[in-house]
Amino acid sequence: MQLSEFDYNLPEELIAQTPVEPRNSSRLMVLDPVEKTIEHRHFYDLKEYLEPGDTLIMNDTRVMPARLLGWRDGTGGKVEVFLLRRIDGDTWETLVKPGRKAQIGQVVRFSDELACTVTDHTDFGGRIVKFQYEGIFEEILDRLGETPLPPYIHEKLADKERYQTVYSREQGSAAAPTAGLHFTKEQLAELREYGVNLGFVTLHVGLGTFRPVNVENIEEHVMHKEYYSISQETADLILRTKAAGKRVIAVGTTSIRTLESAADGVGRISGKSGWTDIFIYPGYEFKLVDGIVTNFHLPKSTLIMLISAFAGREFVLKAYETAVQEKYRFFSFGDAMLIRRPGE
Repeated sequence: MQLSEFDYNLPEELIAQTPVEPRNSSRLMVLDPVEKTIEHRHFYDLKEYLEPGDTLIMNDTRVMPARLLGWRDGTGGKVEVFLLRRIDGDTWETLVKPGRKAQIGQVVRFSDELACTVTDHTDFGGRIVKFQYEGIFEEILDRLGETPLPPYIHEKLADKERYQTVYSREQGSAAAPTAGLHFTKEQLAELREYGVNLGFVTLHVGLGTFRPVNVENIEEHVMHKEYYSISQETADLILRTKAAGKRVIAVGTTSIRTLESAADGVGRISGKSGWTDIFIYPGYEFKLVDGIVTNFHLPKSTLIMLISAFAGREFVLKAYETAVQEKYRFFSFGDAMLIRRPGE
């Protein structure tokens, strides 16, 4: 398939710059790919489309304060170091700006208590660095690091917790699993009381997920690997849900990628962890997922390709066209979409 087949026109003013309050007051577009219907609701209406016994699967990763601002030892030139993932101990894969000045052996200082040394290059233009510090690294990072926001958000975030889900707990992501940003603690409690199961997986979101697709033939695109983990408790919950004839509904593309990476060819799943570079685009046969809660994604992105694999490319693009006409808010702080699996 061609990259141009996943393009759409988005006016810049529809890119949400700030989150709405309360979280679940965002709009919710409900898609039925079988009947080809589109409904316009709000996120607090989600329960009306769920049944007791259904299971929501959520990614409980937490965004790191991954953006560090420092200076080059010796010259004093400004440097930005963006943490992507911990490789081992104090060694991290990072992005460094300006990269041309970050050669092997370069020392970057962030404060009297924190510095790093560039030790290697990566395949995608990043850098491997080793940190030197006095004290506890996580506490220093929490003080000095900034929570990163996507480049299309230009407004400063008043409350950094608004770029975290209310159920985030496993720190390690470079970006938030934004479909989950719509849930409030009260709404989750209401869903539990109604009989909806809540299960949690972890996938630490790397910037590779959002890396632009630079090949016209999308099958040539290579995804970055990301770490995921699913507990046996969550795996058992999914199997019980399926056995009871109920639905497994993934909250966000990261939850989908976790489930589909962990499942075997016949839809069985067990507790496991590892690295995934799964790339889902039209033609993919889903093993576990019966429904999706998701945001509106960038044109030509791997995320809109994944959604198109689930609901059909033409119908998804029609829904996006409708969203533009109805002035939905797009991307990380934007509105949401509920999609039911074709064939339900």
